[in-house]
Amino acid sequence: MPLGLIGLKLGHTRVYDRNGVATPVTVVLAGPNRVIQVKSQDKDGYSAVQLGFGDQKIGRLTKATVGHLTKHGVKADAKGENGEQLKLASVKKIKEFRDFSKEVKTGDFLNVDIFSVGEFVDCIGVTKGRGFEGVVGRWSFRGGDMTHGAKGWHRRSGAIGCRLFPGHVNKGMKMPGHMGQVRRTGQNLEIVQVRKEDGVILIKGSCPGSEGDYIIVRESKKLGVSTKRFADLLARRKQAAEEAERARKEAAAKKDERKTASAKKK
Repeated sequence: MPLGLIGLKLGHTRVYDRNGVATPVTVVLAGPNRVIQVKSQDKDGYSAVQLGFGDQKIGRLTKATVGHLTKHGVKADAKGENGEQLKLASVKKIKEFRDFSKEVKTGDFLNVDIFSVGEFVDCIGVTKGRGFEGVVGRWSFRGGDMTHGAKGWHRRSGAIGCRLFPGHVNKGMKMPGHMGQVRRTGQNLEIVQVRKEDGVILIKGSCPGSEGDYIIVRESKKLGVSTKRFADLLARRKQAAEEAERARKEAAAKKDERKTASAKKK
């Protein structure tokens, strides 16, 4: 997996550019992430970086997790004040990133500044759970007629059988059932702002999951930094921005000329 971070989806808002154009964004709290363990090809059989995010009390973690964190030096040394429990740093959520493209060591902290404005990322999360849903809501079926004697078949799927052959319902048949709460990846999402002091990334569009869910933000696999397509896209956007700025200056200059001309006439 390329460069990435563990984040917390905070919600949605909009930001405005210099021309007053509104852009809907998802606010993701993704910093800091603590490097818990660095795995190597020689020792572990594969290269990976294990990151942790969010503080948590010891009593809410399994003993295996506490032992793993203590082994890699994450456990706090000082005792809690006024009888409070010890806290562990960045262990509420743990995720392993294979083939991490940044050189790090155990104990390092990664912030949102590993990404920059204009880069494209993939957001991985679990979608909202919708409960039991019918075929119209789950699969966008048309449903039956509202008239002409279609009594009781307005939102049903219709027949699902295959008669004598093959004599059973085919696998994968679209039917009513549980909807949502599945792992999904939002691809090629643009980073609009990176606020290092707040540990926040503003990502254009929507990311899978509810507000308060954990998501993974990684470099886009299809529009990575090193791909020619990404470079061409950035060049086109830069050219478009320059043309828009040139047009704005020309419009402002013409407006000033008209004002000057009208002032001379008076």
